[in-house]
Amino acid sequence: MRTTVSISLLIPALLSGTAYGFGLNVPHAHALRVPSPSMAKNAITSSLAMSAVAEDVETKKGVQETDELPESLVRDEDGPDGNYPMRRKMEQMLREAQISITEAIQDIDGGAKFKEDAWIRPNGGGGRSRVLVDGKVWEKAGVALSVVYGSMAPEALAAATERSGNRPEPGPDGKIPFFAAGLSCVMHPRNPHCPTMHFNYRYFETDGGIWWFGGGQDITPCYIDEDDMKHFHGSLKEVCDKHDPEYYPKFKKWADEYFKIQHRGETRGLGGIFFDDLDDRDPDTIFDFVKDLSNNVVNAYGPIIEKHRNDEFTPQQKDWQQMRRGRYVEFNLVYDRGTIFGLKTGGRTESILMSLPQTARWEYDHHPEEGSR
Repeated sequence: MRTTVSISLLIPALLSGTAYGFGLNVPHAHALRVPSPSMAKNAITSSLAMSAVAEDVETKKGVQETDELPESLVRDEDGPDGNYPMRRKMEQMLREAQISITEAIQDIDGGAKFKEDAWIRPNGGGGRSRVLVDGKVWEKAGVALSVVYGSMAPEALAAATERSGNRPEPGPDGKIPFFAAGLSCVMHPRNPHCPTMHFNYRYFETDGGIWWFGGGQDITPCYIDEDDMKHFHGSLKEVCDKHDPEYYPKFKKWADEYFKIQHRGETRGLGGIFFDDLDDRDPDTIFDFVKDLSNNVVNAYGPIIEKHRNDEFTPQQKDWQQMRRGRYVEFNLVYDRGTIFGLKTGGRTESILMSLPQTARWEYDHHPEEGSR
């Protein structure tokens, strides 16, 4: 059964034209602005705090490339004591999702193939990146799996998550051991009428048996097709409603607040869902929710790409896509928790920066011409 979502719920300000201004003063493109100066200030403070304290993080060093990953990257002797069965279960689900998603995307592209890189740390952890470049449909599409062990200062944990209570106590060295497993993806199409899509699903544990899930999926169009947005959000709502009717409105609002380029006063795109610190019910119940979302990624995004992959576009529309990609880069490098956390915890740099597009563009004080698309 198809779930219908009111477009008034999806987009606070629909455009009278087709170009999406994202805060620029364009006659046919109204801005989705940051709601209040205090919110912007808080978000910038949080980002600066993360940059300042996250260097006080230690992980297992010595990343080594490998031709094949072990059957599991989870080992009982690594990381804090915790729910080892859930760690293995989450890792296995994410591995399977990575393969199924990349195979489906490769089929849609019909040109380039995903290149695979695997890496391990001798003392525990590792990952696998699958990246497609210069395809018929996507200029760049990547899906990265990571399993990470390490320790971090309490201030780093405070900057990396919004959880306010149930925090672990640091050990004798003042650090908090942690385990994290996640699957992250960004896809940048060639055609400016095809939107960029991102998702990330993760599981986190710290010392003291504290755990939580996080993640979400969001979409960033350069040009809006209202039916596309209804399909994308409706697909996410259908999965959310299956598990809890309160999930979609709550997590959609969270996405709207999270995906903001605070220094521009603009949104990164048209949202989706975002959640973090989810630990309010049995972990297996939340796992089932995250698994269903992972299995829905292609469902939510694929039909939109198929619809627009052959749309005609002008050089000017391609330039606009490049400008929007520049905004995407700004968000990822300045605000995105996953990017900052990965870089500051000694992750594999190539896998972390996989989210950036092949090309982007910045122009000084750019203002689109009136009536342009």
